[in-house]
Amino acid sequence: MGVWTSRHNGPRRSSPEQLRARLDELLAEARKNEHKMRRFQALELTLFGLHSLHELLRALLYPDRSQFDWDIITIVLVDAEYELRRVLEGNDDIVLHPNLSFVDSDRVLQSLYPPLALTPIIGAYKASAYRMLFSNVQEKPASVMLLPLARQGKLIGSLNIGSFDRQRFARGYRTDFMKHLAAVVSICIENATNMERIKLLGLTDTLTGANNRRYFDQRLEEEIEISRRSHQPLACLMLDMDHFKHINDQYGHQTGDRVLKQATQLARAELRGSDVLARYGGEEFVALLTQTDTSVAREVAERIRRSVANQTFTSVDGQVFRLTLSAGIATTSHLAGGVINGAELVAYADKALYDAKQGGRNRVVSA
Repeated sequence: MGVWTSRHNGPRRSSPEQLRARLDELLAEARKNEHKMRRFQALELTLFGLHSLHELLRALLYPDRSQFDWDIITIVLVDAEYELRRVLEGNDDIVLHPNLSFVDSDRVLQSLYPPLALTPIIGAYKASAYRMLFSNVQEKPASVMLLPLARQGKLIGSLNIGSFDRQRFARGYRTDFMKHLAAVVSICIENATNMERIKLLGLTDTLTGANNRRYFDQRLEEEIEISRRSHQPLACLMLDMDHFKHINDQYGHQTGDRVLKQATQLARAELRGSDVLARYGGEEFVALLTQTDTSVAREVAERIRRSVANQTFTSVDGQVFRLTLSAGIATTSHLAGGVINGAELVAYADKALYDAKQGGRNRVVSA
């Protein structure tokens, strides 16, 4: 008679040794994730504790290499109004950092990140797609993690991390911590930018929207020093409305205020985003043009003069009139003996403005 045997077709049971080994693996993975979480938390707390855009970008561009094995870090920020670059001017270690760049529109970044799914991009470096993000990096990465920076669904930049190891950021890499970091960085950039805006409110002329005298005085010495170190010319334009007292007397101060606002807009339209335009006092304005020699400064001043002269102004009661402007120019590139300080540059420009007034007004004179 045969012997019946039963055959168990279910899953094989793991031995105690196998279970213990698997448990050890899980514990090791948990410890690794905990260590990673602590590193990211420490970085995020550091970022939250910084109150200036300069400090924030510095912390991101110079992370603790002992904690993060990232070979390359670059940052691209959307700066349509030149606001961020204006805030950072004077901080050459950051604004001139090769791994920090600015774009005037988020269009380029939108081509990378789908608008409805702002998720990190992980994988091999693709020169055709990612060159702009690593444009100033001599040795390109082998693998990358690209983190979209966004607030309220709008792209404000991209934090780009690269490795020379092709497998460092391979597909399948978990992005939980990186997504959280991107969110924190986005919030910190927004907060820092808002803080800088508040600071600038105290440096802005409330009537015209131009910078005020205090801001100009601060920037003047900074730009003089930059000009001296870089051996690039710096131009100063003194601008003054001709017979402005007559405008106030005939049409009233409300009309005078309106004229100053319009004239400011006309002048700003002829300047670059990197140039400084400030109300110096009354109907007098001053502009600093970086990396600008006398001939170019004269062209700019002439454009401003013509723009004002060709503009039709209207009083609050509907009367139409015209106005002219005089300008004086001084640049660091042609003054004998070189400029010692900002006050000297302004004095030369002011003397040139005086000569323009004495010469009949509605003209530009160079020192």
